[in-house]
Amino acid sequence: MNIMLAIIVGFLFGFVLQKAGAASPAKIIGMLRLTDLHLMKAILLGIGISSLLLFTLLSAGIISGNHLSIKTSYMGVIAGGAILGLGWAMAGFCPGTSLVAAGAGRKDALFFITGGLVGAGIFTLSYGSIQNSWLFDDLGGKATLATTGVEKYSVMLPSLPALWVAGAIAAVFIIIAVLLPASTASSENA
Repeated sequence: MNIMLAIIVGFLFGFVLQKAGAASPAKIIGMLRLTDLHLMKAILLGIGISSLLLFTLLSAGIISGNHLSIKTSYMGVIAGGAILGLGWAMAGFCPGTSLVAAGAGRKDALFFITGGLVGAGIFTLSYGSIQNSWLFDDLGGKATLATTGVEKYSVMLPSLPALWVAGAIAAVFIIIAVLLPASTASSENA
């Protein structure tokens, strides 16, 4: 049953990404250039709503915080993020949107996916020689902003309920999404 649920959720997520324009390199590059903010609005709204829903379900006890996995932050995350961002800006795809674009029939997405797999393979083959380098220096361990019900993580704002913190952040994201124009004035004049 878990695999069927994963397939259904994956299909729905891909459908939403396609409808939001996330499989279009032109839309993604327009967002990164701050000329077409439609996709940014959709992303901020999605993050806001899903964060609010997640922490509401956590605080109601419907789902367990034990299902949350917080990754350790280290220097390689910053370096890898910069490489991913550069590739995203150049190609107009990120790993998730490239799969959606390939599913929609975009052949250029196949080159992006192949490049990502080659890069992952190179990283895997070179991991043994770089695992003790500065790339894996810890930047402070695992922490959450508020209590999630899992005591193994340090909490930055222990006196505030998680739903309040998540609700405030979600509200900010939702408000920004609502207030952002779909495009900037410079793109409308072009």
